Amino acid sequence: MTLLKPLFQLRSPSGPKARLSVLIFHRVLPVSDLLFPDEMHAARFDELCGWLSKWFNVLRLDQAVQRMHEGNLPARAACITFDDGYADNHHVAMPILKRHGLPATFFIATGFLNGGRMWNDTIIETIRACQASILDVSALGLGSHARGTVGEQQAAIAALIGYIKYRPVAERIKLTEDIANLANVLLPQNLMMTSDEVKAMRHAGMQIGAHTVSHPILANLTDEQASAEIGDSKRFLENLLDEQITVFAYPNGKPGEDYSPQSVKVVRDLGFDAAVSTQWGASRKGDDLLQIKRFTPWDKTRLRFGLRLLRNL
Repeated sequence: MTLLKPLFQLRSPSGPKARLSVLIFHRVLPVSDLLFPDEMHAARFDELCGWLSKWFNVLRLDQAVQRMHEGNLPARAACITFDDGYADNHHVAMPILKRHGLPATFFIATGFLNGGRMWNDTIIETIRACQASILDVSALGLGSHARGTVGEQQAAIAALIGYIKYRPVAERIKLTEDIANLANVLLPQNLMMTSDEVKAMRHAGMQIGAHTVSHPILANLTDEQASAEIGDSKRFLENLLDEQITVFAYPNGKPGEDYSPQSVKVVRDLGFDAAVSTQWGASRKGDDLLQIKRFTPWDKTRLRFGLRLLRNL
């Protein structure tokens, strides 16, 4: 395991041949969640940050992109990024990052701040809170779903998210709210950050980026719709933080499936310096700065996590 750092150095030297590893996260829960045992939680994230601080030179995304473009990235360059704007990013992740001296970039879907809730979380929390052994949503054309065991709840969540994920935003929201109403559940209103928490993260030295307003599938939108979604989130954050927002993350982020070449053009026309996808890999000088690759190993041991990161380089 002591060989990992020099191996990272070999694969990602400093200068023009450097490669940039960008890690993607969403939530950091206070404790492990029985429904989502693989979801990042505080103890695991703290351990992971310890590994990253020893192996990599971790930069803010805007700094890394500028240096990659100029050909003077440090060896073992890496960035840490978060998507969506969950409250636990502020409450749980940021204190851990600060303790390890690591910067990160947080991409905010602005329409969910201040008490909003993402559509997939409506499904998750509905399944979690529902008291019935079977959730019958056949009236919505979505079938019936057993939820008596953890495995059945996980299957119900996956099935419903799969049914709804690629529908238009308005339909997606209505369906998920209808599911919650049929289940007769009370849903949490504090899953996402407040505007003040976003400001606090920026004041603590973290970078803030845009992630649209309502997290749509950009490939399914017209240029005008995409421009409104991306541009409105950018302007909201610029007004909130009184600074330029220069980085963006494509919702879901698969090239050709979740966003298109036209989406990239919209991002470029709106004046962003860099944008990140969820395509696996590491980026290098000469790559498209508006389609930077991201990857996070799922392994839970230091050696396996490090080896998968090495393979990604």
